[in-house]
Amino acid sequence: METMTNLIDKQVELSLSGIQQPLKGVLLEVGSDLIVIFNEFHFYYIPIIHLQYLKLDTYASSSSIDPPTEYPFDLQSASISYRKMLMSAKGMFVEIYITGNQSIHGYLTHIMNDYFAFHSPVFHTIFISMKHVKYVIPYHPNTTPYSMKMEHFLVQPSQVTFSRTFDQQLKKLESQFVVLDLGENPSKIGVLHTADHPFLELHTATGKSILHSEHVKTIHLPSVRKGDNWGGRIF
Repeated sequence: METMTNLIDKQVELSLSGIQQPLKGVLLEVGSDLIVIFNEFHFYYIPIIHLQYLKLDTYASSSSIDPPTEYPFDLQSASISYRKMLMSAKGMFVEIYITGNQSIHGYLTHIMNDYFAFHSPVFHTIFISMKHVKYVIPYHPNTTPYSMKMEHFLVQPSQVTFSRTFDQQLKKLESQFVVLDLGENPSKIGVLHTADHPFLELHTATGKSILHSEHVKTIHLPSVRKGDNWGGRIF
């Protein structure tokens, strides 16, 4: 870690797996499994597992980025971590990048062992595997996704219950209609027939798909609409 900590407060460029364009900004913090960069507009909380390279941005403009005076989360310590960041983000509006060309916007509702539940005004209930999150960007205070009013995010309790692990949650969803990985592929949309780790059998519109659960990033439950969250409020 000392190699990266030497770059704190310097403008850096980094590449993440699954993202074509490098990210640039000032490296603010380095933890055991998380780094934070700031590009003057947004804070990026980045799990280190997806980091391909990080280097000094030799092409940075001569005008330096002013350091932030406030942080979204109270994580300014030597013990920052991915899980602590997620716990601090619970109930806050955030942008999360996972896969493809699409970010999802909303808020975390429940944090389990290796996944978390997320409420999105577009996708409603989503279960997200922690190991596939590329970065988290907190919204600025008093702003909401799509400029929607707060009441659009307040939904009623759900019958959905939570297992401790992502694989157990998949097992619990057998016989339900699911969309995996935000529907990026028709072979990942259908009725989850069986979830016997590590393989899933999905009955799609045109046949059957066998998937490996380790590569499932998100589970979206399109049949769970308004009324699918936990307590009618943001936590």
